[in-house]
Amino acid sequence: MPNLSRMLEDARRISWNNLGRRITFFLPGMFIQNGFSGKYPAISITGSRCELMCDHCQGKLLETMIPANDPVTLFETCLALEQEGNCGVLISGGCNRDGCLPWEPFLSAISAVKKKTRLFVSVHAGFIGKKDAAGLKQAGVDQALVDVIGDDETLQRIYHVPFGVERIVASLEALGKAGLPIVPHIVCGIDYGRMRGEQNAIDIIAQFKVEQVAILSLMGIPGTPVQRANPPRDEDVAELIAMARLRMPRTPISLGCARPRGNARLDVLAVDAGVNRMALPSDEAIERAQAYGLDICYQKSCCSVPGDWVGCSWQ
Repeated sequence: MPNLSRMLEDARRISWNNLGRRITFFLPGMFIQNGFSGKYPAISITGSRCELMCDHCQGKLLETMIPANDPVTLFETCLALEQEGNCGVLISGGCNRDGCLPWEPFLSAISAVKKKTRLFVSVHAGFIGKKDAAGLKQAGVDQALVDVIGDDETLQRIYHVPFGVERIVASLEALGKAGLPIVPHIVCGIDYGRMRGEQNAIDIIAQFKVEQVAILSLMGIPGTPVQRANPPRDEDVAELIAMARLRMPRTPISLGCARPRGNARLDVLAVDAGVNRMALPSDEAIERAQAYGLDICYQKSCCSVPGDWVGCSWQ
């Protein structure tokens, strides 16, 4: 890919010109790195249950989350997490056959959490409709995370849904109309490592007002159909980051935590592409940022959370 270096340089320059010569490194969830612990755990409102059982997850990620299968448990869990020093929570869960999470029964509990605590609340929105989007906004949710897949066949094959990407567009429209800050996520190579539709995903996202864009890379989670699939090439992920920057010059871009562990090369290429945020940075990524003379901040939260959120500083 002979033009990649030039493309990364252009993306980096645009990023620095529009968003400043700075980068924030994040320690999300309940991860531990270099002796520090994340302060932004994930909660599943369905426990380990998921009807979709997507090929890349099969409910395995839900097993790592704190179960809160009813509204009372969700409220009490969030109160306890704040008392333990956490600065926010990611509320997620498994989807039904239509790709929806059961938000309505939990709205009052989420509202109480926002009124009784200082927790920043993110949600994995799922394929959401107007009613639930409005309900989450009214409950005080701070931001909605949305997976954006740009290819109908990939969406149907991996997520086991009968609809195409028009449903994702409708979800983004519903969240935008509700006034919820949107953080789209693009998983590079979600189709068993193949890059299919990622560029279209960028085009879809660019039509909406979004807070930032998170770029991820396929993880071969043990026990899932994609376990032995090779992730996309580091260069392909870096190229997509650069494409996103060129398409959305003023939108913050992050390299998210859902990517193969221990891949310092991808981290460095992402810094070369001018990412503004990175979860679980390698030492090499930090060194590259230092070499560029960037202002570096550290935060113990999901990389979607705004900078300098109270109680979330790291290092």
